[in-house]
Amino acid sequence: MVQWQELEQKYLMQTVNRLPVTLVKGDGIRVWDYDGKEYLDFVGGWAVNTLGHCHPVVVQAITKQAGMLIQTSNQFYTIPQVCLAELLVKNSCFNRVFFSNSGTEANEGAVKLARKYGKAHLNNAHEVITMFNSFHGRTLAMVAATGQEKYQHPYIPLPDGFANVEYDNVAALKEATTSQTCAVMLETVQGEGGVIIPNKSYIKEVRHWCDQKGILLILDEIQTGIARVGTLFSYQRCGVEPDIMTLAKGLGGGIPIGAILAKEKVAVFGPGDHGTTFGGNPLACATSLAVMKYVIEEALPDRVQEVGTHFLGRLEGLRVKLKCITEVRGQGLLIALQFNEDIANKVMLSCLEKGLLINCVKPNVLRFMPPLTVTRDEIDQAIVILGEAITAVTEDS
Repeated sequence: MVQWQELEQKYLMQTVNRLPVTLVKGDGIRVWDYDGKEYLDFVGGWAVNTLGHCHPVVVQAITKQAGMLIQTSNQFYTIPQVCLAELLVKNSCFNRVFFSNSGTEANEGAVKLARKYGKAHLNNAHEVITMFNSFHGRTLAMVAATGQEKYQHPYIPLPDGFANVEYDNVAALKEATTSQTCAVMLETVQGEGGVIIPNKSYIKEVRHWCDQKGILLILDEIQTGIARVGTLFSYQRCGVEPDIMTLAKGLGGGIPIGAILAKEKVAVFGPGDHGTTFGGNPLACATSLAVMKYVIEEALPDRVQEVGTHFLGRLEGLRVKLKCITEVRGQGLLIALQFNEDIANKVMLSCLEKGLLINCVKPNVLRFMPPLTVTRDEIDQAIVILGEAITAVTEDS
């Protein structure tokens, strides 16, 4: 048998602490490893697999477009790109779209857009305020934007032009705002930060402050977008309209794609100001178009609210039963479970052994991001495994 994990250790840069499982096949919410063992996938590619693994809508879109046209440069018009942009605009508060390959590229492009706007309309203001515990990507600029020292320290000196302040603290935001501030960028839910949900009024208060100061509000919806939290976009749940929004992850249902959406007055990019070789290619856009149509036509946001409420309820039942669980929090199908001690990794490994894939996002926090097509029965199966795993870990401690 081929020792795939040994080969990975030999040839790949060791940037990820991978779990000891080699996945080879997926169908819906289930995946199988190289040895044929079956798992329930509640990681979902880190909130990427919107419709699950190998959904017919995704497979058909890829197959059809791959047989027609896969890639051209953006020197030319392509139909899937235009159709996807139209669908996004018609189902949001935005007017213009730029397609990229990933979330970090979308965020970096959004900052460039805000800086150009600041240069033209805010007396050369260029600084962007972001939040501690945030996550905006892995490029140098987005590491600077990401308010987590563990990501920043190895790469100092970082690009300047970012100020990190406390999340869910409007006073701190106001204090950090200067004449050089052109935008505020934040997540409506801090997913990688542990599924941290701010007070209900926070996003509205930030919007009001940006309006008062004449600066832009950028919402990073890389993880919360595409029905993940129970509305097509998270800003709709917050009751605000940002000036710029970024998307990726679930937008392509497994195919890499990102997007910057902007209001007309903010869409100040002109020819040559920004670009991409692969971004918005026909294959990615055709797949994303199929995913988005399915999400909208099948009313997946409503379904996510329903099954997400069920999931939260079942996790809350575990919290009442198991004293080591201190909190359950989440929106839609972006959910976290927090422990009173650092046992999350042990629980994750126990779940893996029992056939459930979950994500340890903090030493004491587990994160769940299953496909939006997950059923109540599949959630119930996962709860049984999770409960057994937690019990096993705590009894061994």
